[in-house]
Amino acid sequence: MEELGKLPFKIQPPTYGEIIPILSIDGGGIRGIIPGVLLGYLESQLQELDGEDARLADYFDVISGTSTGGLIASMLTAPNQKNRPLYAAKDIVPFYLENSPKIFPQARGLFASAATLMEVLTGPKYNGKYLHKLIRKNLGATKLHQTLTNVVIPTFDIKTLQPIIFSSFKVKTRPILDATLTDICIATSAAPTYFPAHYFTNKDEQGNVQDFNLVDGGVAANNPALVAISEVTKQIIWKDPDFFPIKPMDYGRFLVISLGTGSKKKEGTYSAKRAYSAKRASKWGVISWLYDKGHTPLIDCYNDASKDMVDLHNCVVFQALHSEQNYLRIDEDTLSGDLSSVDVSTAKNMSNLVKAGEDLLKKPVSRMNLDTGLYEPIENGGTNEEALKRCLLN
Repeated sequence: MEELGKLPFKIQPPTYGEIIPILSIDGGGIRGIIPGVLLGYLESQLQELDGEDARLADYFDVISGTSTGGLIASMLTAPNQKNRPLYAAKDIVPFYLENSPKIFPQARGLFASAATLMEVLTGPKYNGKYLHKLIRKNLGATKLHQTLTNVVIPTFDIKTLQPIIFSSFKVKTRPILDATLTDICIATSAAPTYFPAHYFTNKDEQGNVQDFNLVDGGVAANNPALVAISEVTKQIIWKDPDFFPIKPMDYGRFLVISLGTGSKKKEGTYSAKRAYSAKRASKWGVISWLYDKGHTPLIDCYNDASKDMVDLHNCVVFQALHSEQNYLRIDEDTLSGDLSSVDVSTAKNMSNLVKAGEDLLKKPVSRMNLDTGLYEPIENGGTNEEALKRCLLN
């Protein structure tokens, strides 16, 4: 892509009316295929209403994503030469199917497990060269302020031990955060033990320079829905002229669609193929916490905990403020085996992930049980497919 920095792109202003629509996409590596299926369906429904040129960026005031979700958010909002989204939602799944085997090359042979263990112990599992090249090719020099709607993408700075939120809203007051989408996406997807951390510097128009030492946004917020809500809320509090005034704690103004990438929970326990238990973990040292039978227990724990805590918070707050109909969380908590992995890129597993996304559309709308942490169907809630259609009417 040619440099777009000098073209007069303008971020779409937030809604002036009653509803502020927010789209949020979790992290999860190759499991980004699952929300990719859901997004393709959602955009197809919008196209039935408004024509084939309709794109998700035209309808959401904010699109937020972490890690693989951050890459998807950027693909949906970065402008092409015609000032339209670089990717249609229907292109997301084919993008994963074509590139994942090169992003996550699978070890083969008799000593594959031993070789993988050595890689994890001596450096990241993947060198990231293909992923970085792919991101640079697609996003080029496009900067944060150039996205076609507002984006919010979390990362984590390991030098300052602080989350760095790359937000369209912050660019006005902190122009040093107006980095390229290339650097932002490489950073938010730099999962510890899987990909190398990402270092870059950025300079604003006043000549100020800042160093960034970043890793996967999942360290801070694997489910970025709450971060997106917070970014919008701050603008309203600060009386940004792009926002219609909002009453205190009026969550009825938000319409949040939060898409997960799936997890391995099932019937209150973990899949037998990935059963972590206190009995087993009590014997683990550093190596086992980072690598156990091809999986990374420590990363699994913080990623699942992060996304579930955000969903729990949103469920409680939206219900308490009688706005639960404005919060739609779609996730799959019955994945097992390779399906629950972030990097198994075999043709069979990717095909199964596509089917998991398609099946999820047909499943009933569910909400987290605050006691068990499991998703339970909502009475008379219909299917996820029907719920996404209902959202279009808002």
